[in-house]
Amino acid sequence: MISLMFAAGQGRRLFGGDDSQPPKCLLRFGGETLLQRHIRILKKFGLSELVMVVGYRAHDIRAHVLDIGAKNFVRFIDNPRFKQGSVLSLSKASEVLRSGNPILCMDADVLYDPLIIDRILAIGNRTVFPYDSEFDQGDEPVKLCLNRSKPVEFRKEPDDIPYEVVGEWVGFMRLEPDFAKALAEQSIRDSATVMDMPYEDSVRAVLRNGWARKTTAIDINGLAWIEIDFPEDVELARTDILEKV
Repeated sequence: MISLMFAAGQGRRLFGGDDSQPPKCLLRFGGETLLQRHIRILKKFGLSELVMVVGYRAHDIRAHVLDIGAKNFVRFIDNPRFKQGSVLSLSKASEVLRSGNPILCMDADVLYDPLIIDRILAIGNRTVFPYDSEFDQGDEPVKLCLNRSKPVEFRKEPDDIPYEVVGEWVGFMRLEPDFAKALAEQSIRDSATVMDMPYEDSVRAVLRNGWARKTTAIDINGLAWIEIDFPEDVELARTDILEKV
C-alpha cells in the first residue's frame, strides 16, 4: 500500500497570505515536523511509499525530506496552481490513483493518534472513511453523514437529506483500487470545469454515483486528532492534543 498526501496549499487561513511562512506540514510539534511524524508513522505501519502533491514552497518540503533522510521513501508531484482549488491536486495525482494499488489518502496538516491509521488499515480490502462523531458543528468541518452505516453526504454544508449519524471527517481515507480509479476520472472531469472546488467534492460525487455501498465508515471518537487550519489550532495542538498522541 502507498500513501498519497496533499501538501500543496498555502495555509491562508493560518498565515493570512504571508508567503514567508512555511508549508503547514513543516510546522513543528514536540520536536518534529508534521511531515517527519507522518513518515515515521507510515513506515511503522508498513506503507511502501509516500507520494506528496506539493505546490506552495515546494522547495522547502523537498529540502526537508533530504534533511531527514527520507528521499527514498517520498516521491513528489508538483501542482503549480496551488492557489486554486484542491481538486487540481487530486487530478495531478490521477496516475497514482490509477496505479492499481490500495491507497491511503491523507491531508498533510493533521496531528493525530497513530491508532487512527491502525484502525483504518485493520479493515482489509475496503474503502474506508474515518470520522469523529464528537465534534463542534459549524461551517468548517467536512461532515460525513451516514444512513444504514453508508455515506449519503460528504461536504461542509450537507444537503437536507435523511441520515442517522453525522461526524467530522478526519482528512484521511483508504481507497481500494477500483474506487481510486473512479476518483481519478471524476477529478479530471471536475478540474477541467470548476478549478476552484475542493477535492472533497470529487469524492462526494463518486460516493453518490453508487460507490458508497462499497465503503466502510469507522468512528474514531476517543482518539485525539486536530487539523491545523487556524492559529488557535496550532495552540490547541501544542497545549492539548500533542500529549494525547
